[in-house]
Amino acid sequence: MADKKSPQVDNIHVKNGNFICGVVEGFYGRPWTTEQRKDLFQKLKKWGMDSYLYAPKDDYKHRAYWRELYTVEEAEHLTSLISAAREKGITFYYALSPGLDITYSSAKEVAVLKRKLEQVSQFGCSAFALLFDDIEPEMSEADKEVFQSFAHAQVSVSNEVFQHLGQPRFMLCPTQYCAARATPNVQNSEYLNTLGAKLAPEIDIMWTGPKVISRLLTVESIEEITDVLRRPPVIWDNLHANDYDQKRVFLGPYSGRSPDLIPKLRGVLTNPNCEYGANFVAIHTLAQWSRCNVDGKRDPSLNDSVSADIKLETETEDGGVGEDVPSNLSPNMYHPRRALRNAINEWLPEFKRVKPAWGPIAKPQQLVANTVPIPIIPSVNTCMSVTTTTTSCSSGSIPVVNANQLQALAEVCSTVTGANDSLLQPTPGAVMNSLVSESKIVCSETNMSNSPTEPMDCNPTPPYTSPVHVAKPAVDVLMTENTEPPGGSGMQVETPTNSTSTMVVETNIENFPPRNDKELAYEDLALLCDLFYLPFEHGGQGIQLLQEFNWLKSNAHLVTAHNRNISSENPSNKPEVDEWLERAVKLEDMSKALNTLFQRLTFCANRELLYDLYPYVWDMRGVVSLLNSYVKWLGFSKGWKETFMSGDQEPWVFRGGLTADLQRLIPVDSGNDLFIYKPPDVPSSKIYTIRPYLPSDETQVYEVCRKTCLDGMDGTDSFPDLPNLIGDKLVGGFLTLSPEFCFIVEDETDLVGYAVAALDAKQFYKKLEVAWLPDMCEKYPQPKKDDNDALNASEEMMSWFHTFKADVPDAIHSHHPSVMCCSLLTSVLDQSISKRLVTCLLAALRANGSFGVYVPVSAKDRFMLEFYGKLGFLELSPGLSVDVVYLGRVF
Repeated sequence: MADKKSPQVDNIHVKNGNFICGVVEGFYGRPWTTEQRKDLFQKLKKWGMDSYLYAPKDDYKHRAYWRELYTVEEAEHLTSLISAAREKGITFYYALSPGLDITYSSAKEVAVLKRKLEQVSQFGCSAFALLFDDIEPEMSEADKEVFQSFAHAQVSVSNEVFQHLGQPRFMLCPTQYCAARATPNVQNSEYLNTLGAKLAPEIDIMWTGPKVISRLLTVESIEEITDVLRRPPVIWDNLHANDYDQKRVFLGPYSGRSPDLIPKLRGVLTNPNCEYGANFVAIHTLAQWSRCNVDGKRDPSLNDSVSADIKLETETEDGGVGEDVPSNLSPNMYHPRRALRNAINEWLPEFKRVKPAWGPIAKPQQLVANTVPIPIIPSVNTCMSVTTTTTSCSSGSIPVVNANQLQALAEVCSTVTGANDSLLQPTPGAVMNSLVSESKIVCSETNMSNSPTEPMDCNPTPPYTSPVHVAKPAVDVLMTENTEPPGGSGMQVETPTNSTSTMVVETNIENFPPRNDKELAYEDLALLCDLFYLPFEHGGQGIQLLQEFNWLKSNAHLVTAHNRNISSENPSNKPEVDEWLERAVKLEDMSKALNTLFQRLTFCANRELLYDLYPYVWDMRGVVSLLNSYVKWLGFSKGWKETFMSGDQEPWVFRGGLTADLQRLIPVDSGNDLFIYKPPDVPSSKIYTIRPYLPSDETQVYEVCRKTCLDGMDGTDSFPDLPNLIGDKLVGGFLTLSPEFCFIVEDETDLVGYAVAALDAKQFYKKLEVAWLPDMCEKYPQPKKDDNDALNASEEMMSWFHTFKADVPDAIHSHHPSVMCCSLLTSVLDQSISKRLVTCLLAALRANGSFGVYVPVSAKDRFMLEFYGKLGFLELSPGLSVDVVYLGRVF
């Protein structure tokens, strides 16, 4: 289709070298700082790009308070930005978004709009844009009396402002900015046809493609919109935008857009990740794409000989590849994997730049409660097919996902309707100002009303909120300094809250001297990019993780059957068991590679870049570590009920990217609270590892029992003569009779926690009475007491072995057949560790047929009651016992 001519005259802008290529800062959330924008201008110049559009949705005088003029201080910062862009040869487009509440027919409102843009023109700006995206497509009653349609109203105001400013470079973002929002379709949209016919021909119109986030942009679709708008569009490209999903950042290359499009377009502006430092690859690869004129991937528009020359064995059906890139690509051919390789090589030095960190680690969090999944369908290169059950696939082939499945994903990224609307509501956000400091964003919290949002709009500021309902910032809240040392864990918050993220700053950069063993390498960044690739596609190493774990989980019956039948007379493994063990080692190696990336990133000199990426890598490392722990348990396990593991969850039916896909392979509902945790406020390189219990761990497990037995406090001094007494009482029976369901967590030096369980509580207590308590009664004789003397703590505990009678109430056992016990040292501040430890234990129980677990806790032990409460355990059958509280949860 590349030879097909557009219905319009060839794009004269490209022939004149005026193809617009650059960045639009158009996302919701915390804007970039003045310092970051100036850094961007340098990069744009270096890479041959020419445009920047200022449109941060939550910079309050851009959208919420578009009428207000800039103060002297703000004007100085904006003027310096415009000057810095001009010095680098970058066209600075200043955009306003007045559509929330403007009255198009009001001469006063239009005058205010002109005055605002006139002020900015006095700062040296010569390019402007009006944005009418993400607003209600309805006119006020006053406007209906004057204008024939919504489009006529926008055209009237835009043309008038354009003429008033002296016909500068000018862009407009329409309300129907993609094909999915065109009513009834692109060709027959009255709105789009009116823009094309009535808007001044010199005004460029922005377009996102078929969807808000478009997987592909085709020549045919661009020709269609060009015909309707009567001008080639400027693509506002949301491929790397991540403001709609708190768990995702996109580090993959510019993809899904053939260079054949370039002559058909007025330009491309990428609207990338919220985190400035995460956008190196996105912008760098777009720059490479803009310099090419041949599609270096397999493409039907290429002739057969070229296509055959560059085809790779590792390609998938859409032309995606693994690590290899054709060696015979010419410089004018664009291939995403080669572009990624080039970008990574240039990105590496950025991590060595000494830069302090300002601002929050993470994007503002949304509330997550009773989550209903938002479908995320796998890309064509994912490792599993979309069926009603999760299936394994051979190592040599990857099933193809059909077009309907990809269309489903594209539609999810375009529209979310019905019951799911309420689940996408952001928490009350903050009014932010990026124009009062070089390196800081000044914030104050707001109380904004919520309204229906869509993926492009999933942000701290509801798109349909009028400024009259928004609390204006009263006092600038400056960033506060956090003096916690880099090695410590700063996690003190259990779950996301409604408040704005805490601002932190690291300025003691001398604490991070270059160390060869801690420096990031190309392989580290390649892994990073593959794990956080693109909205519709996982990178090669991400796919490997999915493949390996899914295969190991689906074939676990091989090794568990072997473990049951193994004997000293027949120690040899079957070939399929050897394969399982080898692939388990491969998963372990992949987990170690991620640990290396995690630790090296934590020690990098560019703290700003670290803070942008850390929450994502921290979360991914935790999930992969959990998978690896679960696989280790499978290798030890002798029990298995495959029916409980055959696809209760599809690996792609929720939000969250690869992290969520991996979580859903754990046989515990990934939409629950055990998968919600906040990253440490201060990055830490500390790594905790969860693994199955070994007999050699007993001494250290008992040590943890002693240090946490007294309402979470150290009880060693209470049992000086009987150091094993508390451990024998709390966990000894589990370790002896149910070791298969025992896990420990350790840091780099010591064991710091445990979680133990029995699959069937009634059967366990029967065994306890027969095979455990008699030995304990002999070890700890019944204390003798006089009528006048009370037993001390040790004597009371010794007496417990002689008086204990297991009684599991049927009301508990019917829905919570398993029993467990868990504890961590109080030195473990990262509260995600307890959640991951319990998740691993629950997964092991569920894999053996249990769907509920309970824990008996002394009614006096407030610490443990609170501990289990934070893990989602609820009180079962209140009033059953005065002394014991039964807590439980299903999974």
